[in-house]
Amino acid sequence: MAARIFKPAQNVMQQGKGASQDWVLEYLPNQSRVIEPLMGWTSSGDTRRQVRMIFATKEEAVAFATRNGIPFRIEEPPPTKLRPKSYAENFKYGRPDRWTH
Repeated sequence: MAARIFKPAQNVMQQGKGASQDWVLEYLPNQSRVIEPLMGWTSSGDTRRQVRMIFATKEEAVAFATRNGIPFRIEEPPPTKLRPKSYAENFKYGRPDRWTH
């Protein structure tokens, strides 16, 4: 069963990047999910989908996968651009947005 190694995206509800610094190894689905007819729940017989391992670096995750014979693919995170902003830009004369207060 194959796995993917990736860096998770930062939480959209918070500005910090605390949980997005680690690398995650997740198994790819082996079986498709099935809708259970009685209750309508979604189920699967693939128990490896529940496994999610967190590593501090990409090299640790790759070493774990190669040591245990797990085929993997690495998904690199896209580069992020930081746009410097200042508080004074909110009060700048001639700003393109309308003042909301």
